[in-house]
Amino acid sequence: MNILDGYRVLDCSIAMAGPFAAQRLGDLGADVIKIEPISGEWQRHKPAGNAKGHRINVSFLSLNRNKRSLAIDLKSAQGKAVLLDLVRSADVFLQNYRPGVAARLGVDYDTLKAINPKLIYVSMSGYGESGPYATRPGQDLLLQAMSGAMLSVGRNGEPPSPAGQYLVDAVTAYTAFEGVLAALLHRERTGVAQRVDINMLDAIVAMQMQEISVHTVGGIPQTRLNEPHAHPYIRAPYGVFKTKDSFMALSSPPLGVLAQIIDAPELAHIDEETGVWNRRDEIFAITQARLHLKTTQEWLAAFQAVDVWCGPVYGYADVAADPQIEHNGTMVEYDHPTEGRVRTPGFPIKFDQTPSTVRRGAPLTGEHSREILKELGYDDQKIEGLFGSGSVGEERL
Repeated sequence: MNILDGYRVLDCSIAMAGPFAAQRLGDLGADVIKIEPISGEWQRHKPAGNAKGHRINVSFLSLNRNKRSLAIDLKSAQGKAVLLDLVRSADVFLQNYRPGVAARLGVDYDTLKAINPKLIYVSMSGYGESGPYATRPGQDLLLQAMSGAMLSVGRNGEPPSPAGQYLVDAVTAYTAFEGVLAALLHRERTGVAQRVDINMLDAIVAMQMQEISVHTVGGIPQTRLNEPHAHPYIRAPYGVFKTKDSFMALSSPPLGVLAQIIDAPELAHIDEETGVWNRRDEIFAITQARLHLKTTQEWLAAFQAVDVWCGPVYGYADVAADPQIEHNGTMVEYDHPTEGRVRTPGFPIKFDQTPSTVRRGAPLTGEHSREILKELGYDDQKIEGLFGSGSVGEERL
Protein backbone atom coordinates (compact mmCIF):
# COMPACT_ATOMS: atom_id res chain seq x y z
CA MET A 1 0.00 0.00 0.00
CA ASN A 2 1.10 3.57 -0.74
CA ILE A 3 0.05 6.74 1.09
CA LEU A 4 -1.85 8.19 -1.88
CA ASP A 5 -3.50 4.96 -3.07
CA GLY A 6 -7.00 5.76 -4.31
CA TYR A 7 -6.30 9.37 -5.26
CA ARG A 8 -6.41 10.39 -8.92
CA VAL A 9 -4.26 13.19 -10.33
CA LEU A 10 -4.75 14.68 -13.79
CA ASP A 11 -1.39 16.00 -14.96
CA CYS A 12 -1.85 18.55 -17.75
CA SER A 13 1.59 20.10 -17.28
CA ILE A 14 4.64 20.17 -19.56
CA ALA A 15 8.43 20.52 -19.32
CA MET A 16 9.92 19.91 -15.83
CA ALA A 17 8.33 21.60 -12.80
CA GLY A 18 4.77 20.30 -13.29
CA PRO A 19 5.63 16.77 -14.43
CA PHE A 20 8.19 16.42 -11.62
CA ALA A 21 5.59 17.43 -9.01
CA ALA A 22 3.06 14.99 -10.47
CA GLN A 23 5.66 12.20 -10.54
CA ARG A 24 6.26 12.65 -6.81
CA LEU A 25 2.53 12.19 -6.22
CA GLY A 26 2.68 9.06 -8.36
CA ASP A 27 5.64 7.78 -6.35
CA LEU A 28 3.38 7.87 -3.29
CA GLY A 29 0.72 5.80 -5.00
CA ALA A 30 -1.59 8.29 -6.71
CA ASP A 31 -3.10 7.26 -10.04
CA VAL A 32 -1.49 9.96 -12.18
CA ILE A 33 -2.97 10.29 -15.64
CA LYS A 34 -0.81 12.37 -17.93
CA ILE A 35 -3.02 14.30 -20.34
CA GLU A 36 -0.99 15.08 -23.43
CA PRO A 37 -1.55 16.06 -27.07
CA ILE A 38 -1.82 13.39 -29.75
CA SER A 39 1.72 14.33 -30.81
CA GLY A 40 3.02 13.92 -27.25
CA GLU A 41 4.04 16.35 -24.53
CA TRP A 42 6.71 18.97 -25.39
CA GLN A 43 9.38 17.28 -23.26
CA ARG A 44 9.14 14.12 -25.37
CA HIS A 45 10.77 16.06 -28.20
CA LYS A 46 13.27 18.24 -26.28
CA PRO A 47 15.64 16.09 -24.18
CA ALA A 48 18.33 17.64 -22.03
CA GLY A 49 21.81 16.78 -23.27
CA ASN A 50 20.21 15.40 -26.45
CA ALA A 51 19.81 12.09 -24.58
CA LYS A 52 17.27 10.59 -26.95
CA GLY A 53 16.77 7.03 -25.67
CA HIS A 54 14.99 4.43 -27.79
CA ARG A 55 11.33 5.40 -27.91
CA ILE A 56 11.34 7.67 -24.85
CA ASN A 57 14.06 10.25 -24.26
CA VAL A 58 15.84 10.45 -20.92
CA SER A 59 14.31 13.78 -19.83
CA PHE A 60 10.76 12.47 -20.26
CA LEU A 61 11.72 9.11 -18.75
CA SER A 62 13.12 10.76 -15.63
CA LEU A 63 10.09 12.99 -14.97
CA ASN A 64 7.13 10.76 -15.80
CA ARG A 65 7.37 7.39 -14.06
CA ASN A 66 4.33 6.06 -12.21
CA LYS A 67 1.96 7.71 -14.70
CA ARG A 68 -0.46 6.54 -17.34
CA SER A 69 -0.78 8.48 -20.59
CA LEU A 70 -4.00 9.60 -22.23
CA ALA A 71 -3.43 11.35 -25.57
CA ILE A 72 -6.33 13.62 -26.50
CA ASP A 73 -6.96 16.72 -28.58
CA LEU A 74 -8.25 19.28 -26.09
CA LYS A 75 -9.17 21.62 -28.92
CA SER A 76 -11.77 19.14 -30.17
CA ALA A 77 -15.17 18.93 -28.50
CA GLN A 78 -14.89 15.16 -28.12
CA GLY A 79 -11.40 15.34 -26.63
CA LYS A 80 -12.41 17.98 -24.10
CA ALA A 81 -15.48 15.93 -23.18
CA VAL A 82 -13.20 13.01 -22.27
CA LEU A 83 -11.14 15.24 -20.00
CA LEU A 84 -14.25 16.63 -18.30
CA ASP A 85 -15.48 13.09 -17.70
CA LEU A 86 -12.16 12.36 -15.98
CA VAL A 87 -12.44 15.51 -13.89
CA ARG A 88 -15.57 14.08 -12.25
CA SER A 89 -13.52 11.29 -10.65
CA ALA A 90 -10.29 13.23 -10.03
CA ASP A 91 -8.87 14.55 -6.79
CA VAL A 92 -6.20 16.85 -8.23
CA PHE A 93 -5.91 18.76 -11.51
CA LEU A 94 -2.44 20.16 -12.20
CA GLN A 95 -1.58 22.54 -15.05
CA ASN A 96 1.16 25.01 -15.95
CA TYR A 97 -0.40 26.69 -18.96
CA ARG A 98 0.51 30.26 -19.77
CA PRO A 99 -1.89 32.73 -18.11
CA GLY A 100 -5.19 32.75 -19.96
CA VAL A 101 -4.72 29.43 -21.79
CA ALA A 102 -6.70 27.33 -19.29
CA ALA A 103 -9.72 29.61 -19.71
CA ARG A 104 -9.48 29.46 -23.50
CA LEU A 105 -9.38 25.65 -23.34
CA GLY A 106 -12.31 25.55 -20.93
CA VAL A 107 -10.32 23.92 -18.12
CA ASP A 108 -10.04 26.90 -15.79
CA TYR A 109 -10.71 26.62 -12.06
CA ASP A 110 -14.30 27.88 -12.09
CA THR A 111 -15.30 25.53 -14.91
CA LEU A 112 -13.80 22.43 -13.32
CA LYS A 113 -14.97 23.32 -9.81
CA ALA A 114 -18.55 23.42 -11.11
CA ILE A 115 -18.10 19.88 -12.43
CA ASN A 116 -16.32 18.54 -9.33
CA PRO A 117 -16.48 20.68 -6.16
CA LYS A 118 -14.03 18.30 -4.43
CA LEU A 119 -11.29 18.93 -7.00
CA ILE A 120 -8.02 20.48 -5.87
CA TYR A 121 -6.92 22.71 -8.73
CA VAL A 122 -3.18 23.45 -8.96
CA SER A 123 -2.03 26.24 -11.25
CA MET A 124 1.72 26.69 -11.79
CA SER A 125 3.23 29.74 -13.47
CA GLY A 126 6.49 31.61 -13.88
CA TYR A 127 5.74 34.84 -12.06
CA GLY A 128 2.10 34.56 -10.96
CA GLU A 129 -1.28 34.56 -12.66
CA SER A 130 -1.42 38.36 -12.71
CA GLY A 131 0.86 41.34 -12.25
CA PRO A 132 3.44 43.15 -14.39
CA TYR A 133 5.46 40.01 -15.22
CA ALA A 134 2.60 37.55 -15.70
CA THR A 135 3.22 37.15 -19.44
CA ARG A 136 7.00 36.76 -19.20
CA PRO A 137 8.48 33.34 -20.01
CA GLY A 138 8.92 31.28 -16.85
CA GLN A 139 12.27 29.75 -17.80
CA ASP A 140 14.68 28.40 -15.19
CA LEU A 141 17.78 30.45 -16.03
CA LEU A 142 15.79 33.69 -16.20
CA LEU A 143 14.28 33.01 -12.77
CA GLN A 144 17.68 32.12 -11.31
CA ALA A 145 18.98 35.45 -12.54
CA MET A 146 16.04 37.41 -11.17
CA SER A 147 15.95 35.66 -7.79
CA GLY A 148 19.22 37.07 -6.49
CA ALA A 149 20.74 33.61 -6.02
CA MET A 150 23.05 33.88 -8.99
CA LEU A 151 24.76 36.99 -7.64
CA SER A 152 25.75 35.24 -4.40
CA VAL A 153 28.60 33.20 -5.90
CA GLY A 154 31.56 33.88 -8.14
CA ARG A 155 34.13 36.66 -8.28
CA ASN A 156 33.33 40.35 -8.16
CA GLY A 157 33.35 41.77 -11.69
CA GLU A 158 32.91 38.38 -13.35
CA PRO A 159 29.60 37.04 -14.68
CA PRO A 160 27.29 35.67 -11.97
CA SER A 161 27.26 31.89 -11.61
CA PRO A 162 24.07 29.95 -12.43
CA ALA A 163 23.42 26.54 -10.91
CA GLY A 164 24.45 23.50 -12.90
CA GLN A 165 20.92 22.08 -12.84
CA TYR A 166 17.37 23.33 -13.40
CA LEU A 167 17.27 24.63 -9.85
CA VAL A 168 14.14 26.77 -10.04
CA ASP A 169 12.15 24.06 -11.82
CA ALA A 170 13.07 21.54 -9.13
CA VAL A 171 12.30 23.89 -6.23
CA THR A 172 8.96 24.79 -7.84
CA ALA A 173 8.12 21.10 -8.24
CA TYR A 174 8.83 20.44 -4.58
CA THR A 175 6.72 23.47 -3.63
CA ALA A 176 3.78 22.27 -5.73
CA PHE A 177 4.09 18.78 -4.25
CA GLU A 178 3.88 20.24 -0.74
CA GLY A 179 0.93 22.40 -1.76
CA VAL A 180 -1.04 19.43 -3.08
CA LEU A 181 -0.44 17.40 0.08
CA ALA A 182 -1.50 20.30 2.29
CA ALA A 183 -4.66 20.88 0.23
CA LEU A 184 -5.53 17.18 0.36
CA LEU A 185 -5.09 17.17 4.13
CA HIS A 186 -7.34 20.24 4.44
CA ARG A 187 -9.97 18.59 2.26
CA GLU A 188 -9.86 15.42 4.35
CA ARG A 189 -10.37 17.44 7.53
CA THR A 190 -13.02 19.88 6.28
CA GLY A 191 -14.46 18.43 3.07
CA VAL A 192 -13.53 21.65 1.27
CA ALA A 193 -11.31 21.68 -1.82
CA GLN A 194 -9.51 24.74 -3.11
CA ARG A 195 -7.31 26.29 -5.75
CA VAL A 196 -3.54 26.20 -5.17
CA ASP A 197 -1.34 28.71 -7.01
CA ILE A 198 2.41 28.13 -7.30
CA ASN A 199 4.84 30.36 -9.16
CA MET A 200 8.53 29.88 -9.82
CA LEU A 201 9.58 33.33 -8.64
CA ASP A 202 8.03 32.97 -5.19
CA ALA A 203 9.37 29.42 -4.85
CA ILE A 204 13.02 30.33 -5.51
CA VAL A 205 12.82 33.48 -3.35
CA ALA A 206 11.33 31.50 -0.45
CA MET A 207 14.15 28.96 -0.72
CA GLN A 208 16.56 31.80 0.17
CA MET A 209 14.70 32.58 3.40
CA GLN A 210 17.84 33.00 5.49
CA GLU A 211 19.99 34.83 2.95
CA ILE A 212 17.39 37.39 1.89
CA SER A 213 16.41 38.01 5.52
CA VAL A 214 20.05 38.80 6.37
CA HIS A 215 19.71 41.64 3.88
CA THR A 216 16.13 42.79 4.55
CA VAL A 217 16.18 42.40 8.34
CA GLY A 218 19.87 42.49 9.21
CA GLY A 219 20.71 45.25 6.76
CA ILE A 220 23.83 43.46 5.54
CA PRO A 221 24.43 43.90 1.81
CA GLN A 222 24.93 41.01 -0.56
CA THR A 223 28.59 41.41 -1.54
CA ARG A 224 30.65 39.50 -4.09
CA LEU A 225 34.36 39.29 -3.35
CA ASN A 226 37.44 39.22 -5.56
CA GLU A 227 37.93 35.52 -4.79
CA PRO A 228 35.18 32.93 -5.54
CA HIS A 229 33.81 32.75 -1.99
CA ALA A 230 30.89 30.29 -1.96
CA HIS A 231 28.41 32.31 0.11
CA PRO A 232 28.05 36.05 0.72
CA TYR A 233 27.25 35.68 4.43
CA ILE A 234 29.72 33.01 5.60
CA ARG A 235 33.14 33.62 7.12
CA ALA A 236 36.33 32.60 5.30
CA PRO A 237 37.60 30.27 4.10
CA TYR A 238 34.43 28.88 2.58
CA GLY A 239 34.35 27.50 -0.94
CA VAL A 240 35.84 25.15 -3.48
CA PHE A 241 39.61 24.99 -3.89
CA LYS A 242 41.86 23.47 -6.53
CA THR A 243 44.21 20.76 -5.31
CA LYS A 244 47.11 19.08 -7.05
CA ASP A 245 44.82 16.64 -8.86
CA SER A 246 41.20 17.87 -8.58
CA PHE A 247 39.03 20.03 -6.32
CA MET A 248 37.80 19.97 -2.74
CA ALA A 249 35.32 21.86 -0.59
CA LEU A 250 36.43 23.51 2.65
CA SER A 251 33.94 24.93 5.15
CA SER A 252 35.04 27.62 7.66
CA PRO A 253 37.81 25.86 9.63
CA PRO A 254 39.35 27.65 12.65
CA LEU A 255 42.23 29.69 11.27
CA GLY A 256 44.70 28.44 13.84
CA VAL A 257 44.01 24.81 12.93
CA LEU A 258 44.05 25.61 9.22
CA ALA A 259 47.36 27.45 9.57
CA GLN A 260 49.01 24.35 11.04
CA ILE A 261 47.60 21.86 8.53
CA ILE A 262 48.48 23.81 5.39
CA ASP A 263 51.66 25.39 6.83
CA ALA A 264 50.45 28.99 6.53
CA PRO A 265 51.45 30.68 9.83
CA GLU A 266 50.21 34.06 8.59
CA LEU A 267 46.63 32.79 8.94
CA ALA A 268 47.08 32.24 12.69
CA HIS A 269 47.50 35.98 13.20
CA ILE A 270 44.16 36.92 11.61
CA ASP A 271 41.40 37.67 14.11
CA GLU A 272 38.72 34.96 14.32
CA GLU A 273 35.94 37.45 15.02
CA THR A 274 36.43 40.22 12.49
CA GLY A 275 39.28 39.17 10.21
CA VAL A 276 37.42 36.12 8.90
CA TRP A 277 34.87 38.59 7.48
CA ASN A 278 36.77 41.67 6.34
CA ARG A 279 39.84 39.77 5.08
CA ARG A 280 38.02 37.02 3.22
CA ASP A 281 39.78 37.57 -0.11
CA GLU A 282 43.19 37.38 1.56
CA ILE A 283 42.31 34.22 3.51
CA PHE A 284 40.95 32.54 0.38
CA ALA A 285 44.07 33.37 -1.65
CA ILE A 286 46.46 32.11 1.03
CA THR A 287 44.50 28.88 1.42
CA GLN A 288 44.33 28.30 -2.33
CA ALA A 289 48.07 28.83 -2.72
CA ARG A 290 48.77 25.98 -0.29
CA LEU A 291 46.06 23.53 -1.30
CA HIS A 292 47.31 23.13 -4.85
CA LEU A 293 50.49 21.51 -3.49
CA LYS A 294 48.88 18.18 -2.49
CA THR A 295 46.18 15.85 -3.79
CA THR A 296 42.59 16.01 -2.68
CA GLN A 297 42.83 12.71 -0.80
CA GLU A 298 45.95 13.88 1.05
CA TRP A 299 44.20 17.04 2.19
CA LEU A 300 40.98 15.24 3.09
CA ALA A 301 42.88 12.82 5.29
CA ALA A 302 44.69 15.65 7.06
CA PHE A 303 41.58 17.77 7.61
CA GLN A 304 39.29 14.92 8.62
CA ALA A 305 41.82 13.74 11.20
CA VAL A 306 41.17 16.95 13.18
CA ASP A 307 37.44 17.20 12.39
CA VAL A 308 37.69 20.07 9.93
CA TRP A 309 34.65 20.22 7.65
CA CYS A 310 35.75 19.25 4.16
CA GLY A 311 34.80 17.00 1.30
CA PRO A 312 35.46 16.00 -2.30
CA VAL A 313 33.83 17.68 -5.30
CA TYR A 314 31.87 14.98 -7.12
CA GLY A 315 30.75 14.60 -10.68
CA TYR A 316 27.67 12.57 -11.54
CA ALA A 317 29.76 9.43 -12.09
CA ASP A 318 31.07 9.77 -8.52
CA VAL A 319 27.57 10.33 -7.15
CA ALA A 320 26.21 7.24 -8.88
CA ALA A 321 29.04 5.08 -7.47
CA ASP A 322 29.15 6.49 -3.93
CA PRO A 323 28.71 3.92 -1.11
CA GLN A 324 26.41 6.19 0.93
CA ILE A 325 24.19 6.66 -2.13
CA GLU A 326 24.09 2.88 -2.43
CA HIS A 327 23.39 2.41 1.28
CA ASN A 328 20.56 4.97 1.28
CA GLY A 329 18.88 3.49 -1.77
CA THR A 330 19.00 6.97 -3.31
CA MET A 331 18.84 5.54 -6.82
CA VAL A 332 16.08 3.21 -7.98
CA GLU A 333 16.39 0.58 -10.70
CA TYR A 334 13.61 -0.92 -12.77
CA ASP A 335 13.04 -2.48 -16.17
CA HIS A 336 11.32 -0.34 -18.77
CA PRO A 337 9.63 -2.08 -21.72
CA THR A 338 11.30 0.14 -24.35
CA GLU A 339 14.30 1.70 -22.58
CA GLY A 340 15.67 -1.38 -20.82
CA ARG A 341 17.23 -1.27 -17.37
CA VAL A 342 16.79 2.21 -15.87
CA ARG A 343 18.76 3.61 -12.92
CA THR A 344 17.61 7.02 -11.78
CA PRO A 345 17.10 9.06 -8.58
CA GLY A 346 14.17 7.79 -6.55
CA PHE A 347 11.75 9.34 -4.08
CA PRO A 348 13.82 10.84 -1.22
CA ILE A 349 11.40 10.44 1.70
CA LYS A 350 11.38 7.11 3.53
CA PHE A 351 8.18 5.81 5.16
CA ASP A 352 8.46 2.65 7.26
CA GLN A 353 4.82 1.64 6.69
CA THR A 354 4.06 2.99 3.22
CA PRO A 355 7.24 3.15 1.14
CA SER A 356 7.19 4.67 -2.32
CA THR A 357 7.35 2.25 -5.25
CA VAL A 358 8.02 2.29 -8.97
CA ARG A 359 4.91 0.68 -10.41
CA ARG A 360 5.57 1.67 -14.02
CA GLY A 361 8.08 3.65 -16.02
CA ALA A 362 7.29 6.69 -18.16
CA PRO A 363 4.54 5.84 -20.67
CA LEU A 364 4.46 6.08 -24.42
CA THR A 365 2.19 8.80 -25.81
CA GLY A 366 -1.38 7.71 -25.14
CA GLU A 367 -0.22 4.25 -24.12
CA HIS A 368 -3.12 3.98 -21.66
CA SER A 369 -5.77 5.90 -23.60
CA ARG A 370 -7.88 2.82 -24.33
CA GLU A 371 -7.56 1.54 -20.75
CA ILE A 372 -8.61 4.87 -19.25
CA LEU A 373 -11.58 5.26 -21.60
CA LYS A 374 -12.85 1.83 -20.57
CA GLU A 375 -12.56 2.87 -16.91
CA LEU A 376 -14.80 5.83 -17.73
CA GLY A 377 -17.42 3.36 -18.92
CA TYR A 378 -17.11 4.08 -22.63
CA ASP A 379 -18.14 1.13 -24.80
CA ASP A 380 -16.06 -0.20 -27.67
CA GLN A 381 -18.06 1.64 -30.31
CA LYS A 382 -17.56 5.01 -28.63
CA ILE A 383 -13.87 4.31 -28.05
CA GLU A 384 -13.27 3.43 -31.69
CA GLY A 385 -15.19 6.52 -32.71
CA LEU A 386 -12.86 8.72 -30.63
CA PHE A 387 -9.79 7.14 -32.19
CA GLY A 388 -11.31 7.36 -35.64
CA SER A 389 -12.03 11.08 -35.28
CA GLY A 390 -8.52 11.85 -34.07
CA SER A 391 -9.82 13.23 -30.75
CA VAL A 392 -7.91 10.50 -28.87
CA GLY A 393 -4.63 8.84 -29.80
CA GLU A 394 -2.39 5.99 -28.66
CA GLU A 395 1.07 4.59 -29.18
CA ARG A 396 1.37 0.89 -28.49
CA LEU A 397 4.27 -1.16 -27.16
